[in-house]
Amino acid sequence: MQKNSEVGKLLNEVLMEFKTEHFVLQLAVIAFSIFLAWLATRKFRNLQGESQGAMKVGLGSINRVIFPLTAMLFTFAAREIFRHWGHISLFNIAFPLLASLALVRLAVYMLRLIFSPSGWLKTFERYIAISIWTGVALYIIGLLPEVIAVLESITFSVSKSKISLFDLLSGLLSIVVTLLLSVSIASALERRLMASEQVDMSLRVVFSKLIHALFVLIGVIVALTLAGIDITVLSVFGGALGVGLGLGLKTIASNYLSGFIILLDRSIRIGDMVTIDNRFGSIASITSRYVVVKGQDGTEAVIPNDTLINSTVLNHSYTNHEIRISIPIQISYDNSPEQAMEIMLGVARSMQRVLITPEPNVFLKNFGENGIDLELYIWIRDPEEGQLNLRSEINLAIWKQFKEASIEIPYPQRVIKMIEENRPTSDKK
Repeated sequence: MQKNSEVGKLLNEVLMEFKTEHFVLQLAVIAFSIFLAWLATRKFRNLQGESQGAMKVGLGSINRVIFPLTAMLFTFAAREIFRHWGHISLFNIAFPLLASLALVRLAVYMLRLIFSPSGWLKTFERYIAISIWTGVALYIIGLLPEVIAVLESITFSVSKSKISLFDLLSGLLSIVVTLLLSVSIASALERRLMASEQVDMSLRVVFSKLIHALFVLIGVIVALTLAGIDITVLSVFGGALGVGLGLGLKTIASNYLSGFIILLDRSIRIGDMVTIDNRFGSIASITSRYVVVKGQDGTEAVIPNDTLINSTVLNHSYTNHEIRISIPIQISYDNSPEQAMEIMLGVARSMQRVLITPEPNVFLKNFGENGIDLELYIWIRDPEEGQLNLRSEINLAIWKQFKEASIEIPYPQRVIKMIEENRPTSDKK
């Protein structure tokens, strides 16, 4: 009995069968099961590579755990067959080892799915692996019940209740696992939804945010229930917290509510060209709290959603992406405006980005102090590619053709009239 407590029942049975033919047979069957699991994993990955994108949802986690899970399945089947002969000690050790490998890989995958790669994440993954393997080792050598008993003997009082260290650790573990599982499922569904081209982008963003919030809420409720916390006790605290948040964080709450309104009514969408608060650019991102407007110079303005609700937004691509650009040019009074207008129209029509319909137009705007003011109007469909580069290209082409046609772009002119004043001369005395 003492030997069992020190070495463990499973390990003791393996040591007793070590020199028998049953041990070699179990070892061979386990090795063959692992080989079959490797073949099945390879076949599955080949089929995955040939499948369509719709069938690949969530396969990142399956790829990581399919090998240990398949090996567990084959090992379990072999153990049930060997159970008739009564020699399954090596199977009882292999099975928890494969289960722990699956848990480690699944936990690491969920962490990488939720968080971006970083140094602390690698350290946390290492601690998870060490914790799981330590638990399996304690189970195999038979010390796990004794460790649990020691943790249960350590208690402390919370209000009128006594809580053991084991209850605290198991509660924290259930909360962490439940939240990680719910967030990872929400992230997988978000990616699938955002990749769907049948749904409008704004609706995709709304649904992804709602799915994320819903799964986090469900995860919190389930985690608290598994930890043994009565969630009805939190209703009073939640009400007080809600009132406090409503009064102290009303601006933030207004931004979040405005964000959902913007996404639902689809007044602006990702990729739209807008002018908001004198900032012109394209909508790069829409979140539940703010909108990112990327200017043509590369700068990104983070604008709270509340600003979009309470101010005028110029959406240059609300119904379509076609916008009009005006290019003013002045010529001398000594030149023919008809000839200059023909040159300007020809240059506009030669540009790839300028639309044929609506067609370009040139108008004689007015007679200025220094020359005749002409204005060229063109339409483009890709404002996100920039306007200044197109203006520069058109102006250079017009300048070259004006030079060839001897059309002058005048300098500022002023006419000065000299008026001679006649003064009476006095008679000499």
